[in-house]
Amino acid sequence: MASLVSSPFTLPNSKAVNLSSLSQKHYLLHSFLPKNPNRANTHSSQKFKCAAIGNGLFTQTSPEVRRIVPEKSNNLSTVKIVYVVLEAQYQSSLSAAVQQLNSNGEFASFELVGYLVEELRDESTYKTFCKDLEDANIFIGSLIFVEELALKVKAAVEKERERLDAVLVFPSMPEVMRLNKLGSFSMSQLGQSKSPFFQLFKKKNGKSSAGFADSMLKLVRTLPKVLKYLPSDKAQDARLYILSLQFWLGGSPDNLVNFLKMISSSYVPALKGAKVEYSDPVLYLDSGIWHPLAPCMYDDVKEYLNWYATRRDANEQLKSPNAPVIGLVLQRSHIVTGDESHYVAVIMELEARGAKVIPIFAGGLDFSGPVERYFIDPITKQPMINSVVSLTGFALVGGPARQDHPRAVEALMKLDVPYIVALPLVFQTTEEWLNSTLGLHPIQVALQVALPELDGGMEPIVFSGRDPRTGKSHALHKRVEQLCTRAIKWAELKRKTKAEKRLAITVFSFPPDKGNVGTAAYLNVFSSIYSVLKDLKRDGYNVEGLPETAEALIEDVIHDKEAQFNSPNLNIVYKMGVREYQKLTPYSTALEENWGKPPGNLNSDGENLLVYGKQYGNVFIGVQPTFGYEGDPMRLLFSKSASPHHGFAAYYSYVEKIFKADAVLHFGTHGSLEFMPGKQVGMSDACYPDSLIGNIPNIYYYAANNPSEATVAKRRSYANTISYLTPPAENAGLYKGLKQLGELISSYQSLKDTGRGPQIVSSIISAAKQCNLDKDVDLPDEGAEISAKERDLVVGKVYSKIMEIESRLLPCGLHVIGEPPSAMEAVATLVNIAALDRPEDEISSLPSILAQTVGREMEDVYRGSDKGILRDVELLRQITEASRGAISAFVERSTNEKGQVVDVSNKLTSILGFGINEPWIQYLQNTKFYRADREKLRVLFQFLGECLKLVVADNELGSLKQALEGKYVEPGPGGDPIRNPKVLPTGKNIHALDPQAIPTTAAMQSAKVVVDRLLERQKIENGGKYPETVALVLWGTDNIKTYGESLAQVLWMIGVRPVADTFGRVNRVEPVSLEELGRPRVDVVVNCSGVFRDLFINQMNLLDRAVKMVAELDEPEEQNYVRKHALEQAKELGVEVREAASRIYSNASGSYSSNINLAVENSSWNDEKQLQDMYSSEISLTDVSHYFDSDPTNLVQTLRKDGKKPSAYIADTTTANAQVRTLSETVRLDARTKLLNPKCLSRKSFAFDCDAPGAGMTEKRKIFEMALSTADATFQNLDSSEISLTDVSHYFDSDPTNLVQTLRKDGKKPSAYIADTTTANAQVRTLSETVRLDARTKLLNPKWYEGMLSSGYEGVREIEKRLTNTVGWSATSGQVDNWVYEEANTTFIQDEQMLNRLMSTNPNSFRKLIQTFLEANGRGYWETSAENIEKLRQLYSEVEDKISTV
Repeated sequence: MASLVSSPFTLPNSKAVNLSSLSQKHYLLHSFLPKNPNRANTHSSQKFKCAAIGNGLFTQTSPEVRRIVPEKSNNLSTVKIVYVVLEAQYQSSLSAAVQQLNSNGEFASFELVGYLVEELRDESTYKTFCKDLEDANIFIGSLIFVEELALKVKAAVEKERERLDAVLVFPSMPEVMRLNKLGSFSMSQLGQSKSPFFQLFKKKNGKSSAGFADSMLKLVRTLPKVLKYLPSDKAQDARLYILSLQFWLGGSPDNLVNFLKMISSSYVPALKGAKVEYSDPVLYLDSGIWHPLAPCMYDDVKEYLNWYATRRDANEQLKSPNAPVIGLVLQRSHIVTGDESHYVAVIMELEARGAKVIPIFAGGLDFSGPVERYFIDPITKQPMINSVVSLTGFALVGGPARQDHPRAVEALMKLDVPYIVALPLVFQTTEEWLNSTLGLHPIQVALQVALPELDGGMEPIVFSGRDPRTGKSHALHKRVEQLCTRAIKWAELKRKTKAEKRLAITVFSFPPDKGNVGTAAYLNVFSSIYSVLKDLKRDGYNVEGLPETAEALIEDVIHDKEAQFNSPNLNIVYKMGVREYQKLTPYSTALEENWGKPPGNLNSDGENLLVYGKQYGNVFIGVQPTFGYEGDPMRLLFSKSASPHHGFAAYYSYVEKIFKADAVLHFGTHGSLEFMPGKQVGMSDACYPDSLIGNIPNIYYYAANNPSEATVAKRRSYANTISYLTPPAENAGLYKGLKQLGELISSYQSLKDTGRGPQIVSSIISAAKQCNLDKDVDLPDEGAEISAKERDLVVGKVYSKIMEIESRLLPCGLHVIGEPPSAMEAVATLVNIAALDRPEDEISSLPSILAQTVGREMEDVYRGSDKGILRDVELLRQITEASRGAISAFVERSTNEKGQVVDVSNKLTSILGFGINEPWIQYLQNTKFYRADREKLRVLFQFLGECLKLVVADNELGSLKQALEGKYVEPGPGGDPIRNPKVLPTGKNIHALDPQAIPTTAAMQSAKVVVDRLLERQKIENGGKYPETVALVLWGTDNIKTYGESLAQVLWMIGVRPVADTFGRVNRVEPVSLEELGRPRVDVVVNCSGVFRDLFINQMNLLDRAVKMVAELDEPEEQNYVRKHALEQAKELGVEVREAASRIYSNASGSYSSNINLAVENSSWNDEKQLQDMYSSEISLTDVSHYFDSDPTNLVQTLRKDGKKPSAYIADTTTANAQVRTLSETVRLDARTKLLNPKCLSRKSFAFDCDAPGAGMTEKRKIFEMALSTADATFQNLDSSEISLTDVSHYFDSDPTNLVQTLRKDGKKPSAYIADTTTANAQVRTLSETVRLDARTKLLNPKWYEGMLSSGYEGVREIEKRLTNTVGWSATSGQVDNWVYEEANTTFIQDEQMLNRLMSTNPNSFRKLIQTFLEANGRGYWETSAENIEKLRQLYSEVEDKISTV
């Protein structure tokens, strides 16, 4: 039905070749693509081509399609009009108006040319624009909100403003609004405090105004009537401006005809005196309900529903009271300009599927009022709809200008239904979007994906395209079908009973191993599922046959208790035959290029595809299949164009079409679905995540501290992401030798002035060496004569080190959904919240309040302690203890005997205001800080009281149940609860932030501190010379948590500062003078994670512009290393300096990570060279990849008594001269031949180019390697206590230390640094110092590993993961000390009791632990005794035998 009302659309044949090979295959054709069956079999090695077709920008449309030149007429004056707009919906209306005026030929001929603001990025288009302005009479601009383009418009129009007869700018940035000129009317004062229009931009009474546009709309209604009676010219000019705005917002061709008549006759000198009659604007409703078949617009929902009930064209199903009701939110401008065919298509499609529709619109940028007015029953206050779909793409309040998210959330919470924000293509034509690997234009992602997410919007499905010639929107039918089906599916959740709802819970297994089933960050998965299912059962869901315990649930799913020794297989819930699979999975043929014909050998028994899991009543718990190429090094390296395997596709076909799930719940952070190949954002039906999730509503439990990957899941798998808490953090504490060392230091402090001082110092030095602290602290020889002052310094440095270890935060154990921390478990979190100054809230940190009591500044105490000054180390310890004590006293007063927090607010009221009774004051009375500032303490503890309420609140289960009942889940930021307590309570629909809001001023301040410390440290260690280049990594999550600190670090290294626009958005930078900087500008090589690239492409643009700007500064080379290296590289490569200054790199668009982590986790690599090649290039032995699924080389080595690695050979019979080479020779040969091959795809050497931002990531390997070869240091950031270097594989996966060494001409290893900003005392440590600190506080710390083992099965896996990641660091950086492996072996293998616990709890993960130890030894990272290795080999055989025995 939809196809009847949609405008026809065909692609010009000349460009069809640019479509990706996926789109070209006839089984995946979009409904509007020309079908060419002969093309189906063409084999293309490139799965997704780059977006750039012509100019490397996002849009190749030309203003020439909007140019109308009148026929020459002798007696009529010509009026030339130039306009610039954000979207193309005005194009057809304006063109029709001008053609009508010219055909009437009454008083003037009109020449018209229009530009989409995005086209002005192109230099040649911009020149044409400036030229067009030179002889224009009238300039019109509207919705110009992108700062860099707004400044271009301003510069061009300003030159001509005096000469132009009229300049009309409708809601845009203030800089552009100031250009307005109609006779004596101007807005040149806009933005100054006295300007009346400026008041419209300001927030009123603390409540945010929906911005300029809405305030203007109110003026528009009343002002013309008032101004009509004022005599002055100024008042009449102002009146005509307001009338112009009415005409413009009216948007129809008739309104625009009268608008042009009015302006040209009033202001074009040649037409002065001519009698030109024009009508008043035809006013449409500002907001109301519109239906394409209705006789009029309605402003009363009851009237609309009365009309709906009497429709003759509607069938009974549509009129039934049981039909689902979908609310649509539309933009009025599309309706009044007649550009509404895409809206019509959605309405017709929904009705064809049996859903009633209430389509509302608003003329301003605030939709919250209309949503409440038309979707909520005024009497019952209940929603009249079951789900709502916004087709505007904008935030609910504020559109592209200033948003008001709290107001939007308030309106949507009243409405309480799922809120979907679908996307019309704004800046690209349909063809450009189809060809693009990025998908949506980054500006559209920022305005129309990131901002609606802050309102709780989900499912950014592109539903309409744009015709390059007419600018009109047209429906994309496959997309419209999917959007409508998904909207109805969410609506059904509101209407179905709990007993009939079917839920598919999906768990992950990564890396693929039975001991890893139920992997998720910080989450005890099976205990959580059990807790959720018990609750759902109580609530009325059908969970028939649920076992009695969480342990029994694990046994059911993985077929044997806690992955123990008798059954090698997971439970099979369904066997899917090949024919059934092909019928249910329309895209299955697309997978054959990578995986051959189904069923393949993954999740298959050779005949059928196997779905693993277990069903309980209407709940299915399934195991998501893995990526599929983990065990195969060659496939790993070649995985850029990978697709899901048949087993993966069969799993989701089963969930949707056989089990018929009403919703799928992905359990924990994170699976593979959202990382499958396809466009980054705004996917087509040829993108795998879109095909796999199909039409199932997706609910996803995601760790609250990982908003960046949660956002990828939101955008690429259409997930409603619900945050869960990470385990409460505790201080690492001291144990074994470290504890004894602490006791010795206490003895020294009390006895140092007696004769025993030197003796105790000697013991301290000896104990410190036994604890391997001699790598971190310069220790004199035992027994050496040292002065009393030196003794103090040695003790101070050791003391400082063990204080650092003791106070380090670590999450203990694993979280269980629905079990919030007890109050006392929250103490460490509160202590750390209290340790940060919050100047924006006028809250001083507790340590600084205490330090000021004794006349010190906290920053000085930190600096002194870092240097090892004994009295400062001791003062820092006293401050830390007093902080913990005061907060514990406060929390104790707020809890009951069971340790639960009770009525914090009432308790606070009774506590506060009684001076001496305040528990923190009582505690501090007995310390040296008894005179602390009471007012500051009171303000701080009021804030901590609020935080305590949030920490212990629990809404994780509640939010899941809301989502399953088709209700709205309140959105909230993800990130670090210590920096941003608003992350709490968990159970919110997690979102990132407005990508254009970073870096913030506070982030820039923090960045300066870290960069200055890093450069100072490197200068000291580098013979007094600053590093010329630093190679660093940018992560998505870190930048969200810290509001762009690491981004700001890059800017400060090269010596530039961000400049915010009127709306606080950062889209520009300016250089800091060398005098102010006080040092040379340091060159950078920035490696952005795939997630950072997806979320912050605008910031990549900003960074690239900044680096290139610095490279072009006229400064001496010894003061500007960016320029120095760019000039050298430009000369050597024969390219322009701007290209040689490419420094911002990532994976190719749509690809993630360098895969080193997968190779390390699966032991599928031969030497470090191979890992380095993964980093900078993909090597693929494609001829033999299938033979490597079970490469036994390393396994044989572990089983041989002599520990010798067997030789691995590859026979190459591809030529007449057959060769037998070793495996590593073959890998090297392949690397060399591929490096010489220009078609070779690399993983991390793809550069972003601000001069061609639409080209996606383009490979610039040579420049990448040359830039890296100048690096003196590598650098990464740690920003929160939960994630450290060995917790996740991403850190070593992106570490370029060894690679830089191989590229440097002198072969010198660069210094590797880690900035740790997890506490108020930011530190810059070397990589090896950080790895040692990590090992001491986690892997070797009884507090940590016992906490993990208390979670049973999952805990063993966590221990194994830390060891595997430690080997990863050995492989990529060589910075792990031998004692770390030796101590780990003593802790987990030599201790018989511990060994048996690990083996019985999770034998599969224990086997991997032993394998990792053997591998560390086999690869030369760990030297140990022959007995140790022999014991490990025997253990490996024992576990292997037990696991294999059926």
